[in-house]
Amino acid sequence: MASILALVTGQPRLELAAGDTLIQAGESGGELYVLERGRLLVERDGVPLATISEAGALIGEMSVLLGVDHSASVRAEVPTTLRVIEDAIPFLERTPLMALHVATLACERLERTSALLVELRKETEGRASEQGLLSRIFGALTTPEVRGRVAEGE
Repeated sequence: MASILALVTGQPRLELAAGDTLIQAGESGGELYVLERGRLLVERDGVPLATISEAGALIGEMSVLLGVDHSASVRAEVPTTLRVIEDAIPFLERTPLMALHVATLACERLERTSALLVELRKETEGRASEQGLLSRIFGALTTPEVRGRVAEGE
């Protein structure tokens, strides 16, 4: 598969200083970002979720694909360079390899999440309170809300 960075070389570049906010939770989205270099911290409700430092990493794809406001804030921890894809849905429609990258990323995250949940369920077997919480999480993953973007023609 082609490199994500190779697919976005023509997109505008964005430079962030350490401490700059790229995305604020609750803001509307539409842009997709691709990390060229640097390190970003992802937080939701003040809880650190991830540090992103791999060149080619995607940021903002959940908001773009679901058509919802950003669920997390993203801030540069060091000087950071990104490519910005404005109006990401039309870009993805015109660039099938990029759309495939986004789909693969989403599937990889879901696979890691479900594998972790299975492991946790096995570890907490016999403890009703933890099993109840895990059942809620499994339910949330297998019965998604219908919201946001609707495909054309539906």
